[in-house]
Amino acid sequence: MIWDWLFAPFEYQFMRNALLSTLCLGIGAGPVGVLLVLRRMSLMGDALSHAVLPGAALGYIFVGLSLPALSFGGFLAGLIVALLAGMVSRMTHLKEDASFAGFFLISLALGVLIISLRNSSVDLMNILFGSALAVDYPSLILIAAITSITLLTLAVIYRPLVVECFDPNFFRLIHGHGSFYHIIFLVLVVMNLVAGFQSMGTLLSLGIMMLPATSARFWAAHIWPMFIISVLIAVVSGYFGLLISYHLNFPSGPCIVLTAGVIYIISFLFGRNGSFLTHLKPR
Repeated sequence: MIWDWLFAPFEYQFMRNALLSTLCLGIGAGPVGVLLVLRRMSLMGDALSHAVLPGAALGYIFVGLSLPALSFGGFLAGLIVALLAGMVSRMTHLKEDASFAGFFLISLALGVLIISLRNSSVDLMNILFGSALAVDYPSLILIAAITSITLLTLAVIYRPLVVECFDPNFFRLIHGHGSFYHIIFLVLVVMNLVAGFQSMGTLLSLGIMMLPATSARFWAAHIWPMFIISVLIAVVSGYFGLLISYHLNFPSGPCIVLTAGVIYIISFLFGRNGSFLTHLKPR
């Protein structure tokens, strides 16, 4: 009985596609989410996840529910918002988080307005929340390609990114190219948010990136263990979230994110590194 509950659903091709997509998303988005946490940019990631909506909406208007069109439009929109927010923060007295917040609100309203022109709430739900169970082979190829590019790029710029996380002033003093690596990192964030379109939609794609990363922070104190734990939590969340979605006939994206949310609650309560439990123990 338990064996059938755990494994029988993956006899279907659409379930295997969904599982492979969440696996790829977890492998690519996990390390990116950890770096977002370490760079104190979690809320900026949330802003970018909403900023891609206008581009995805335009892709949908002209092409329909085509993942390449949604992804290309979303990537361009997210990149434009990231560059504009960075430009405003460097040319004015406004901080970067406030600049992202302003553009995020504009983008979200514009995206919803564009989608509403089609007069279909079903279309809006598909864009905002997606469906992992609808992932097809071309979508898998795109998600896997984004994951591969992410891992290769992180391998190349890993050292400057980590140094900038902990001491940005020192990094600028010895290297002087902090903005360059910052922009590359923002591009990786946008790419991984775009990769989550089909499975999670624009509103929930950040969940598979940030919840495992913040959970990993309560279990490890060093970067590489945090990377590994974040990926493992993302994969486990995807697996059991899909099972819950299949057996209870719930939407797949929210089930995956809520499963990651349960792990996050367990982590901040009982984790071994700075959790609620460790603060209760006598020193």
